[in-house]
Amino acid sequence: MAMETRQERPLDLPVGFEAWLLDCVPVPGCKVCAANWTQLNTAKGVGDIAQAARHATEIRDHAGGAHS
Repeated sequence: MAMETRQERPLDLPVGFEAWLLDCVPVPGCKVCAANWTQLNTAKGVGDIAQAARHATEIRDHAGGAHS
């Protein structure tokens, strides 16, 4: 019996969802925030929104915790 394979269609996110998901502000002068910001933009540039979202979460958590 032959296996059938097919590629899933790309997920279309609602307009504005990506912006909301990646919404974060790195703390100026913080090396941790800057590194995550660079990685976020690299991931976003290659279309890896899941990885970009992880870095956005790291920035939000770090900015809200370490810099409070």
